[in-house]
Amino acid sequence: MNMHHTLSMPGFRRYALAALLAVMTSLLAGCFGAAVVGVGASALMVADRRAAETYITDEGIEVRAVARINERFGDRVHINVTSYNRSALLTGEVPDAATRAEVEKVISRVPNLKSISNELQIAGNSSLASRSNDTYLTSKVKARFIDTNKFAVNHVKVVTEAAVIYLLGLVTQEEAEAAVEVARTTGGVQKVVRVFEVISLQEAQKIDNRPKEIPNAPVSTAGHSK
Repeated sequence: MNMHHTLSMPGFRRYALAALLAVMTSLLAGCFGAAVVGVGASALMVADRRAAETYITDEGIEVRAVARINERFGDRVHINVTSYNRSALLTGEVPDAATRAEVEKVISRVPNLKSISNELQIAGNSSLASRSNDTYLTSKVKARFIDTNKFAVNHVKVVTEAAVIYLLGLVTQEEAEAAVEVARTTGGVQKVVRVFEVISLQEAQKIDNRPKEIPNAPVSTAGHSK
């Protein structure tokens, strides 16, 4: 992909930095183990609108769901599971409608899960190039969130699959609209899907002003991190 005709040099550096930070996070997880990852996860929890207990529950849902998918389907499918506030978003590719339905059935048995958004596509498994482009688009959208400065970037989670952007989070209507507009106008994005939980301004202020919870134990962030 030739990015030079769409990005200025400062913009390119900013997006490259965002991508580099994502890679560094993965390397830290692999090299230094759960203790170091736990420190990073604790910092993320402080900035997140979910309660610490819910954040940890979401991590557990993702790990269990991925393990069950791998055990049941192996490399026949390419599926990412993203849990936010105990609601799971399924993205990726499956070979047929029967497998799509079966995946949802398998995931529905994961403890603590309250709902599922099944966005699985019936198609062959995506290529490495496609997945790399998705990672790039995620970083690009997040960088533009920071540039626009219309809401706290940590309040919106971005998942990208086949150039389709999925937006999750506990957000106000105004925050949701702003996030969608930024994502929709980002070069390379084919479509934006809202998976938000919209809350009132009063609810958002109450959550943002509550005492921050910092768990004592480190948290593993193994699994999908788009």
